[in-house]
Amino acid sequence: MRTALTRLLGIEHPIIQAPMAGGPTTPALAAAVSNAGGLGTLGAAYLAPDTLRRAIAAVRTLTDRPFGINLFVPETPGVTATAEQITRAQALLNPLRAELGLPPSPDMPPQADSFADQLAVVIAERVPVLSFTFGIPAREHLDALRAAGILTVGTATTVAEGVALARAGVDAVVGQGSEAGGHRGTFVPDAAYAERALVGTLALIPQLVDVVRVPVIAAGGIGDGRGLLAALALGAAGAQMGTAFLACPESGAHPQHKATVLAAADTDTMITRAFSGRSARGIVNHFIEALRVYEAEVAPFPAQNALTRDIRQAAARVDRGEYLSLWAGQAARLATARPASEVVRATVEQAERLLRQLGEMEEQGV
Repeated sequence: MRTALTRLLGIEHPIIQAPMAGGPTTPALAAAVSNAGGLGTLGAAYLAPDTLRRAIAAVRTLTDRPFGINLFVPETPGVTATAEQITRAQALLNPLRAELGLPPSPDMPPQADSFADQLAVVIAERVPVLSFTFGIPAREHLDALRAAGILTVGTATTVAEGVALARAGVDAVVGQGSEAGGHRGTFVPDAAYAERALVGTLALIPQLVDVVRVPVIAAGGIGDGRGLLAALALGAAGAQMGTAFLACPESGAHPQHKATVLAAADTDTMITRAFSGRSARGIVNHFIEALRVYEAEVAPFPAQNALTRDIRQAAARVDRGEYLSLWAGQAARLATARPASEVVRATVEQAERLLRQLGEMEEQGV
């Protein structure tokens, strides 16, 4: 199962562990996937530069294989929440705070760390692969990454986004289907456009492959070897899997998050802006339902993400999963609690077994 992606990244299997920022991806998880022959990735968008540097060092103590870091590209032009939006968002969140015994309307906490400072760490540490989402880094940033010998992987939810990434000179493109868990990588943070950009993996990948001349990585709804083989059949050079690794022992996801994923059905997720102000797929819970009819009034990303932080942190402390952002994709019921290395091994073995069966069927004229 060697592909253009395995040759590009120097890995054994065409599997990338999705960069799940906010806790699920740990150095142990990334290293376990890399050691198993895939590409482990740290979702580092919320890490301060010094914390990111320590995390990179931790990965390197656990593996000598290639691994990746993922960052969020700042909005261009920047989206800034107005005072009126902050006030309205706080009013919507205060009833949820009251349910957890929290004080109302805390001061606006710090928002995301500087992309430029995070990028400087990635370049200084000569990380093998940098993937990114929410847009395309500035030309000078991409030039600096290339000069440092760092491979770049962008995220696209539409063909147009994929073409833009390829023209910018990225080394590979992740085609994120609508089935994928977590934040949508859509470039334009407009609700109407984001809804139109919900293209399924089965439809998106072959269209991307037809027009993009770099390896395409399929993401969204891929939870085992069947999904991997299907992605390759669509023309992708590999698959990115996230939810499949969420319940692994190496995952840093909250125990309530892991338990909910393992019990989830295919109809249990939805796209929401309630937690962060950006479209993301997660398992429906009380928090999502409480803000469902008010989503047009939540603050934009990253302000809403900062405003909901006290609620999520309090819920984590008291094991209240109904207030946590339980990001997961539509193939959640395929997830297991096996070690990450076993997930990689089982996925590859199943895909290779199916490929042999298909070859035998062809030989038999079936």
